[in-house]
Amino acid sequence: MKALTFQGIRKIVFREVPDPIILHPTDVIIKNIYSAVCGSDLHVYHGRETGIDPGTVMGHEFVGEIIETGSDVQRFTTGDHVISPFTTNCGECFFCRNGMTARCVHGQLFGWVENGSGLQGVQAEFVRVPLADSTLVKYPGHIPAEKAMLAGDILSTGYYCADMAKVNRDGSYAVLGCGPVGLLAIMSAIEMGAGKIWAIDSIPYRLESAGSLGAEPVNLKNGSPIDKIMNSTKGVGVDAVMEAVGSHEATKLAYELVRPGGIISTVGVHTDHQFAFSPIQAYDKNITFKIGRCPARFYMEKLLKKMEEDKFDLDRILTHRYPLSAGEKAYKVFDRKEDDCLKIILET
Repeated sequence: MKALTFQGIRKIVFREVPDPIILHPTDVIIKNIYSAVCGSDLHVYHGRETGIDPGTVMGHEFVGEIIETGSDVQRFTTGDHVISPFTTNCGECFFCRNGMTARCVHGQLFGWVENGSGLQGVQAEFVRVPLADSTLVKYPGHIPAEKAMLAGDILSTGYYCADMAKVNRDGSYAVLGCGPVGLLAIMSAIEMGAGKIWAIDSIPYRLESAGSLGAEPVNLKNGSPIDKIMNSTKGVGVDAVMEAVGSHEATKLAYELVRPGGIISTVGVHTDHQFAFSPIQAYDKNITFKIGRCPARFYMEKLLKKMEEDKFDLDRILTHRYPLSAGEKAYKVFDRKEDDCLKIILET
């Protein structure tokens, strides 16, 4: 089959790789319909995440049709159309039973093979899914496949960010980073009834999208947002900051914007070795700091129901489409934020 493979920093190559096969009786093989390029793929692309083997198939967002099942698969059959979270999940360990599916003790991250061990990615014609019964989800046929796919990662992550922020109708909030996850955090916070949201970024088309959703755009290029937001909150700060960037600067700004006793909810992928604020600063401000990988599988059915109720403007997120064969170009467009790019769908 053909797939997009990691061959070094900023080097993605569309090439022939071995077809996936059933390795365990709980596996299925899926014929891909769509995959997508995600912001976290860029951590590998830029070399911020080290250790991945050259030749690894990239990607972790996909939707497709089951074409083969292992002998122990009970919930699915060939012909089923399914979506997947970005990690596999056993459904039975302590973490799965308590809603923290991204930390399943048997789970694997799609698109991460290191020293010959791991799970190949999904930007490919076919995908092997281990632990299929507890990992995959069927989606209603009237929800377009490319929209349903978003429940497996960025929609769940945006919703998780707002959920951790404990959004309520009387609260004030700031969202740092208005890429796809940040915009979906805004949509989720609005769906939860947020009273006021400031959307902070430096890219005009992202801020325009945030404004059209109902947030108040704040452009970092026009100066620090601290004075503006502090003046608007009478010097108190926001009840929670939803940070969807994953940088030292974003964490520092989040700390400065959040009120004493408030929440910083962080879903941006961090690779720093230290926090941007000290333990004593956190203590002196009584903040709650929440960070980590989204348990996407925990949220997927709930979010599919909300999609059926048309709660999210997902068309705003899906800005670009490329055939899988043009994936090398797609990565460059996504990385450089060309042509007002937010989210790229790869058609298999």
